[in-house]
Amino acid sequence: MNVNSIVVLKLVLFIYWPWLVNSEGEQNHLLVNMTLVQNASALGAYCLDGSLPAYHLHRGFGAGADNWLLQFEANFYNWNRVKIRYCDGASFSGDAKFYNGTSMLYFRGQRIWQAIILDLLPKGLGHAKKAMLSGCSAGGLATFLHCDNFTSYLPKNASVKCLSDAGFFLDERDIALNHTMRSFYEDLITLQGVEPNLNQNCTSTLYYPHLCFFPQYALPYIETPFFILNSAYDVYQFHHILVPPSSDPRRHWDHCKLNVTACDASQLNILQGFRNDMLATLRDFYQNSTRDGMYINSCFTHCQSEIQETWFAVGSPRIHNKTIAETVGDWYFSRNISKEIDCAYPCDTTCHHMI
Repeated sequence: MNVNSIVVLKLVLFIYWPWLVNSEGEQNHLLVNMTLVQNASALGAYCLDGSLPAYHLHRGFGAGADNWLLQFEANFYNWNRVKIRYCDGASFSGDAKFYNGTSMLYFRGQRIWQAIILDLLPKGLGHAKKAMLSGCSAGGLATFLHCDNFTSYLPKNASVKCLSDAGFFLDERDIALNHTMRSFYEDLITLQGVEPNLNQNCTSTLYYPHLCFFPQYALPYIETPFFILNSAYDVYQFHHILVPPSSDPRRHWDHCKLNVTACDASQLNILQGFRNDMLATLRDFYQNSTRDGMYINSCFTHCQSEIQETWFAVGSPRIHNKTIAETVGDWYFSRNISKEIDCAYPCDTTCHHMI
């Protein structure tokens, strides 16, 4: 298959620096210089403290010199790779500023997104024939929020796809039956002026437009082919959505949150319920879509595309004997579009639990 002019951008919360590249069984550190977007100030695209936004661009070589990418796997090893630095606090979606009497805070994620894309277009992004936008955690959420907008910047004949890793944050009640994450998102959306930048088809449909910040409500309106990579027991969601500190004042969950083998039967039952809710929320996505892909495993972790250990190593997690990288590659290149769902904990012995 011809893979010329393929672009992959990655929005990430946790920056792994330096980048890790696995070569011939050894792990080498690849240092990639940071590029400040000098023209960002003309767009008012500032980080929280007023500094300029930045990204890392590692040029491809050989047959991949005209291809662009940011994922780590055999299909993409020689492409141009871009990592966008996270500095706005709301998944590149806000457009506001706040003065507290002594200093100014800039919530300009939407403008940062625009400034970086405009900076990359003349560097080859604008001529892409194929493209993929991906991200992990807050970057995974940003992928849901910006996927179709990313498509709009590229040539009409470009083939564009998106991948979210650990970004499918659920609108779920915590163990005290409170909507802790929903309240947090509502406050964040108000503070950063996010709502006008959410999917308009979603916000015009829902009675509470701010809910479109949750991927489960935005997903039905995304027109670009999408891949969801997530753990059914995502550690961030376990600790901050299902069992946030406010829901457990007597700290009954402390040991369980640090070591899943210390969870009692009642706690495990609650965790299984969270998994069931995630799969129920995704049911329409994995039953009715033919273009999209999915990989939901049962590992206690958060972000699995950022390190070789969980992405594409000999001992990486597997579902039906396929690694995450193999499944994503097959989906991206249309070799085999699949939606993999793991058995419930603790049956998967290939997991790397990072709790």
